[in-house]
Amino acid sequence: MPLSTEKKKEIINKFGKNKDDSGSTEAQIALLTQRVRDVTAHVNNHAKDNHSRHGLVKLVSQRRRLMKYLQRTNPESYVELTNKLKIRK
Repeated sequence: MPLSTEKKKEIINKFGKNKDDSGSTEAQIALLTQRVRDVTAHVNNHAKDNHSRHGLVKLVSQRRRLMKYLQRTNPESYVELTNKLKIRK
């Protein structure tokens, strides 16, 4: 279920500061959001796959921590990112 290289580059280009900026908080949150969506679809299809469900909880927790950091350090970027990614909080 890993993201393809092309998909990662596309997300980094869209949300990073430049095309090679995979470390910015916005790019990391966008990548985690895509992984969460992929794993969620998998868990919905395979209800008894508890290992993937546990991984999903870990991904969501990491994304939540990054979003909390972004909200604290750059609230405008936080609001813009949540609107672009269509995620709650």
